Amino acid sequence: MTIGNVNPKFTVEDQGITGLGQVYYNLTEPALVEAAIARGEGKLGKGGAVLVTTGIYTGRSPKDKHIVRTPTVDPQIWWENNRPMEPAAFDQLYADMLEHMKGRDYFVQDLYAGADPALRLDVRLVTELAWHGLFIRHLLRRPERAELADFTADYTIINCPSFKADPARHGTRTDTVIAMNFDRKLILIGGTEYAGENKKSVFTLLNYILPESGVMPMHCSANHARGDSNDVAIFFGLSGTGKTTLSADPSRILIGDDEHGWSDRGTFNFEGGCYAKTINLSAEAEPEIYATTTRFGTVIENMVFDPDTMELDFEDSSITENMRCAYPLDAISNASADSLGGEPRNVIMLTCDAFGVLPPIARLTPAQAMYHFLSGFTSKTPGTERGVTEPTPTFSTCFGAPFMPRRPEEYGKLLQARIAASGADCWLVNTGWTGGAFGTGTRMPIKATRALLTAALDGSLNNVQFRKDPNFGFEVPVSVPGVDDRLLDPRKTWADGAAYDAQAKKLVQMFSENFAQYADHIDDDVRAAAIG
Repeated sequence: MTIGNVNPKFTVEDQGITGLGQVYYNLTEPALVEAAIARGEGKLGKGGAVLVTTGIYTGRSPKDKHIVRTPTVDPQIWWENNRPMEPAAFDQLYADMLEHMKGRDYFVQDLYAGADPALRLDVRLVTELAWHGLFIRHLLRRPERAELADFTADYTIINCPSFKADPARHGTRTDTVIAMNFDRKLILIGGTEYAGENKKSVFTLLNYILPESGVMPMHCSANHARGDSNDVAIFFGLSGTGKTTLSADPSRILIGDDEHGWSDRGTFNFEGGCYAKTINLSAEAEPEIYATTTRFGTVIENMVFDPDTMELDFEDSSITENMRCAYPLDAISNASADSLGGEPRNVIMLTCDAFGVLPPIARLTPAQAMYHFLSGFTSKTPGTERGVTEPTPTFSTCFGAPFMPRRPEEYGKLLQARIAASGADCWLVNTGWTGGAFGTGTRMPIKATRALLTAALDGSLNNVQFRKDPNFGFEVPVSVPGVDDRLLDPRKTWADGAAYDAQAKKLVQMFSENFAQYADHIDDDVRAAAIG
């Protein structure tokens, strides 16, 4: 029996998925909330939020993600970063998963990724958990009801947490699996309830597909000026660098907080929602995100709550520090209605330098931008992980290595070409430490960071005097109104200049050692940009 709205010529049976129990197609938020609670998948929180836990996996399992190695796909994939799976192993995995699914109820959501209609990718999600259906309905983009009558998916994702893979039988690393078959346009997820696997599988898919059309897929947030959708800024950055906070500028319009494309037509959000961290979230610092935690239909993942009052504890990380909430983009008052903008005028790469070496802002050439994009540098600080006793460099190429099927230089060259063609200004912004490394110095003042970003975005920063940094070769402003001049020269903020020089030399060496893996795959100008 078919329940819900679906193309009658594109049911799961039409796809060869047979013998299931009840199949619920494209249920809306109230019905999904009702189903999740009735099935015991979670609790109803304040305001109608859905409170869930994800079992042993409270984050992604990147080591359990596989790409099926076929002749057409093989030459395109960065195999040093992606675990292969043989086609026969995938076929066996699919057959066993379908057998496991028989007799069970499933929830289907027909959605799309990409706000630009010309580049939209239609995706079907078949989920064992009702709340996974609610989650992905928030995170992807929702077709109009009338569109569902003839919706046909380009790709299908089946997520079955109760299915356990067999490494000997399926060629997997563990009983958890994310298997991506680009030829069959099929993704299988099993053995994990963590909802982020749904979202990032789609992102990985777009990172594979879009470069063939010359479109740059980006792990970044984006906004544009009020009244001028062509004045776009994009913000690359790994966790803890301020990507979400700095792009959520009330004076500008938010295009999106995590995943975007850059085409000849401009910037477009891949998603229709947000997946925000909630640890230490406060109404004072981020009122709109905080408000979503008591919004009807918001998915609250892995948060501790009072069983009587249902009050959330934003400071208790006993389940995980990776506690999150998922909600549609229209929950944010200054979000763009169409999630579109022009070509970026400013490209900002955020880093949290716990070594205290990098300046608060630096201007990059296109070649330097590619170098820092490929490096993807930030740093872990002591105390963030067991055994970390000093600042530890983290290099995640393209600011998102786990989601990159292709070699990083391919994305880097795409970005470099886009920057060169558009004439966008590029900036490296350090939100980390100044006056010394972690433990000695202090965190970069957020007021100064915002002032420097404002000057970069309104163009006034291009009119000040710059100096060349002796360590990295990029340009650093000498003086900016509203910002302490000393802050702009990191060496002057240290009590011991020689200690700064030693720390800078150490960081440059770390960059060089990391970048060696790309040296044979890049152009001379980028290789020259590697060292100041």
